[in-house]
Amino acid sequence: MARIHLKDVAHSYKLRPKSLADFALRPMDHLWEDGGAYALLGPSGCGKTTLLNIISGLLHPSQGQVLFDDDDVTYRPTKDRNIAQVFQFPVIYDTMTVFDNLAFPLRNRGFGGAEVSGRVAEVAEMLELTEDLGKRARGLTADAKQRISLGRGLVRNDVAAILFDEPLTVIDPHLKWMLRRKLKQIHERFKLTLVYVTHDQNEALTFADKVAVMSEGQVLQLGTPQELFERPEHTFIGHFIGSPGMNFLPCLIDERAVLVQGARIPLEPGVAARALGMSGAMEIGVRPEFLKLSNEPLDGAVAVVPGAVEDLGNFKIVTVRLVDVAIKVKVPEHQDVPTGIAYLQFSADTTRLYVNGHLVG
Repeated sequence: MARIHLKDVAHSYKLRPKSLADFALRPMDHLWEDGGAYALLGPSGCGKTTLLNIISGLLHPSQGQVLFDDDDVTYRPTKDRNIAQVFQFPVIYDTMTVFDNLAFPLRNRGFGGAEVSGRVAEVAEMLELTEDLGKRARGLTADAKQRISLGRGLVRNDVAAILFDEPLTVIDPHLKWMLRRKLKQIHERFKLTLVYVTHDQNEALTFADKVAVMSEGQVLQLGTPQELFERPEHTFIGHFIGSPGMNFLPCLIDERAVLVQGARIPLEPGVAARALGMSGAMEIGVRPEFLKLSNEPLDGAVAVVPGAVEDLGNFKIVTVRLVDVAIKVKVPEHQDVPTGIAYLQFSADTTRLYVNGHLVG
């Protein structure tokens, strides 16, 4: 496995880019540790596949270096990078058996028969393909074919990294959870360096140790799932991650707190003071999960008017209004939703302040 360093990497599909707007991938500097599981998460067109193709060697960056364990591979072809890549749609040989498909990457590199058989059997068991080993791939379902494609990427344990480009797109929804769990188990067992591209936050957050959230060619934050959820560094991340996403409320500021529609909202010590000299649009962000709604005036709570209620089974999403601002609140299923006037409590340690979209603090 390898440590991957993207050193000042950027890419433009234009020959002579004149501004950052001309870059499909804006300058970045990230170090991904050996044996880590990473996800590239973001909407379509944000640069995820461009970045993955730069790592794999299918694309050479306009600037910067790609280092595998301090070895510069920026202009080295894919075949010389010792990586495996699994694509969105199955890449297999239809006329071969499942066994031969899985064995192909090993045989191509001169591995012996006993080693090939043992490794194929191990990977087939992990992906529940054992009973299909003698069948030709042509007659199998799309799900099974993609599992074969995954297996071809996982069968070698000598690769620098395994790259996944939205590999579960064609998988039946009922099997996606199982395969995500399998990939997690495989990573924990073999400590492979894995890079996984997806636009599905559930896939990214359940699979990866760290997630790079991307938008418009930028990596806005590289962090653990907990860090992205609790302390998103950009309002885009707050919107993109979570269901529903973070509430963002325009605010004014003094030295100790912020004012939203005239109501004082507490912040962590020093955050408000750090923002006093900044200029631009200011807003607080708070997750629906971190708000408390009550019939009774809680300590420091603000008066709100409850509105629409979405019952989602084991919890409810209640929309309340603080004067002219709508706020989503997540409440337990067993809790009655107040009528008339209710009280909403903010916690200083889970309320974030943003200036021009960026986290303060």
